[in-house]
Amino acid sequence: MDIIQNINWAGLLTGAGIIVLKLLVILIAFLIVRAVGSKIIERSFDKVQARKQVSPGRALTLQSLSLNVFGYILIFIFVVMVFQVFEYDATALLAGAGVVGLAIGFGAQGLVSDVVTGFFLLLERQLDVGDFITTAGFSGIVEQVGLRTTQIRGFDGTLHYVPNREITNLSNHTRGNMRALVDIGISYDDDIDFAIKVMQDVCDKMAAEKPVIVEGPNVLGVQTLGASDVVLRIIAKTENGEQWGVERDLRKAIKEAFDAHGIEIPFPHQVYMEKKDPAEGKDK
Repeated sequence: MDIIQNINWAGLLTGAGIIVLKLLVILIAFLIVRAVGSKIIERSFDKVQARKQVSPGRALTLQSLSLNVFGYILIFIFVVMVFQVFEYDATALLAGAGVVGLAIGFGAQGLVSDVVTGFFLLLERQLDVGDFITTAGFSGIVEQVGLRTTQIRGFDGTLHYVPNREITNLSNHTRGNMRALVDIGISYDDDIDFAIKVMQDVCDKMAAEKPVIVEGPNVLGVQTLGASDVVLRIIAKTENGEQWGVERDLRKAIKEAFDAHGIEIPFPHQVYMEKKDPAEGKDK
């Protein structure tokens, strides 16, 4: 009881209150700096993009990475300041972090590989935000490139988080002009030269109407001889991301032109044969 009575409760409560107050100040400062810093980074890249010094996709990629790095640095500074509030030597913290980091380094090789691969992806400009890519078994639009993971939005809406170390082979479908390819089958009874002329007329009209078409479309000729059709191929070059729309429009226009000129597009037919019971043919 004497020990309890000798404790300076007022001093303890005052010290605890000061610590809590310092922690609140640090937390508020952390939130303010994070918000202000993020705004500054976003506006900086908006200005760079407005001056057309870099492409929009490249600007978004670098902005995403800068925010990522800024967030990690800010969190580290916040942790160091919290330790200082409790009068823990920050130098010892850094030294301890170095020892711990060395100890777990062998177990965190995957994390190190993610970071290194992420830097090389950005350094070599293999991908940018907004690119349509195929990698690690996923296809979709790049939404974010971070130090650890790359986020890919699939065409069904699924967001895939791919560790950077798994991006060993990457196909970028949005670099340079893209190819639109359409194969159309006609009947063996139709005149091939006439069908090619009708298709080329459609292609010439579409080329004049669609500025997204960079080259062509042109009818290459007979591609294959199928079981029930002669396949004719059309090829064109379009702007990035426009190839699918051009292909759809070509198929629709060619179908309408074939209908107008009586050219048949073969399709499977089903023939039903009814077998007559021999007993039914006998006279009763």
